[in-house]
Amino acid sequence: MAEQTKTPEQEVKPKPEAKPEQQAKPKAEKQDNCLACNKPIKKLKRYYRNGKFYCSKKCWRDYIKKSKPR
Repeated sequence: MAEQTKTPEQEVKPKPEAKPEQQAKPKAEKQDNCLACNKPIKKLKRYYRNGKFYCSKKCWRDYIKKSKPR
């Protein structure tokens, strides 16, 4: 019996891997601490302003005062 040899057309080509676009997107991180005093924010007591969480209204005011140029 004759041996069968594979021609280049019959060889199996590997499939391309996943595109890097899917891996490049970072996930948004959850904010755990107050921006003003760096205390942990609890679910029951939190103050939300301008897309950020603070532990109280006082901390929000303090953060605003710190960020303003004098």
